[in-house]
Formats: sequence, structure tokens, C-alpha cells
Amino acid sequence: MDMTKKLLNKSSVLKEQLDKKRPLPHEVVKDMREDFYIKNTYHSNAIEGNTLTLYETKAVLEDGITIHGKSFREHAEANNHKKAIEYVEELINDDIPLNQRTIKDIHAIVMQGIDRTIAGKYRNTAALITGANHTPPSYEKIQDEMDNLMDWYKKNNDLHPVEKASLLHAKFVNIHPSSDGNGRTSRLLMNFELMKFGFPPITIEKDDRFRYYEVLDTSGAKGDYNPFILFIAEREVDTLEKNLEFLKDM
Repeated sequence: MDMTKKLLNKSSVLKEQLDKKRPLPHEVVKDMREDFYIKNTYHSNAIEGNTLTLYETKAVLEDGITIHGKSFREHAEANNHKKAIEYVEELINDDIPLNQRTIKDIHAIVMQGIDRTIAGKYRNTAALITGANHTPPSYEKIQDEMDNLMDWYKKNNDLHPVEKASLLHAKFVNIHPSSDGNGRTSRLLMNFELMKFGFPPITIEKDDRFRYYEVLDTSGAKGDYNPFILFIAEREVDTLEKNLEFLKDM
């Protein structure tokens, strides 16, 4: 059995162990969610070049503080990202399916107040992923590519949820449907898919970004998604193990 398959199986086993501890006390759930909001927002934005530190991100999100010397955009990116996670949670709680409308809504929240000309819209210009071998499709093909992605998404319900979440993320980024905000949106879509099936959402950390870019580029340039699925499965297993360790006395 290859490493990816092993990790996907391990994630299922760990998830069963986590499910046995549910329902968790309300205060514990609240603390875990708030911790995730801060860390996930910090890392997802830092990957894209936002310079707010983890503690500055916490101050912006929890206390509404304006950090001296940091731009309006960096503050907006932090607040928007948290709102986008909350919106993703609402979609799951209300059992609203993922489609192009909800994807555009997520993107609109990510870009709210930053660039209204592109928020919630597909690009109408060429795109280049800097430093990558993969070139996204021309803007004339985006609607067809997104239609194909959603067809794939609806038809592949037999995939392991971690594998499907990984593929959704990678396929979306490779289409690069918007002028900006694709990375953040793709990570939110991945976590939507994980949470929909009861898996904890994951955070791709800033220090892992070079390997993250590399395995993403491999998926786009070579059509080989296995290294990316492996990368995401490792983080899901790690997240499950940390959650179980945290909850071990419950």
C-alpha cells in the first residue's frame, strides 16, 4: 500500500476515535474554533505575503485593534478571512451545497473592501502563477473549466473526503479563476469539504509554503496530484493527532 493510501486510511481511523469523544463540551468547541480562526487566518494570509504576525492577527480579530505600520489591506485580509471561515461553517450547518454561486460568495468575502472590481467574479485577463511551471487557462476558458470542475465534484462522491478535498483545492488553483484571492479561496474550499464530512479543518503553515507550492505546481504542470494529496493527508493526520492529544482526558 502506498504512503498516500496509508495516510488516508489512518485519517479515517483517527476520525472515528475523535467521533467517539463527541459531542464535546461547548466551551472546548468554542476555544478550539477561536484558536483555528486565528492560526488559519494568520498562516493562509502569510502564505500570500501578509506581514501581520500571529499575535497581531489575534489582536485584529479579537480586539479590533489597528496595528501601527500595517496597511489597510492587511487588516482587511485578516477580518475577511475570518468572516469567510464563518460563512463556510454556515454553509455546512445549513446543508447548502457547494456550487459556483457559493464559491463566488466565498471569494467575494475574501476580497471584500480590497478590490470590488474582482470580488466574486471570474477574471477577464490572462493569469501567471509566478515562479510556477503551470500556466492557468486563458480567461475565455474559465467558465468551461469551472463547469467541468463542478461536474467532477458532483460525480466523485466515492473518493475519500481528504482526497476529494485535496483535489478540489488543487484543481481550483490550477484553473486560477480569479485575478486575486485564489489561494485563500482554494484553502477555504478544501476545509469546507473536510468539515462537511466531519474531519477537522487543516492549516497549511507559512513555513511549509515552499513544499506546498512545489506539490501544487506538480499537479498543474504534470497532472500528477498524488504528491499534493499526500501533503494534505499528512496535515490532516497531524491535526487529528493533535486534537486527540488535546482531548485525551475527555
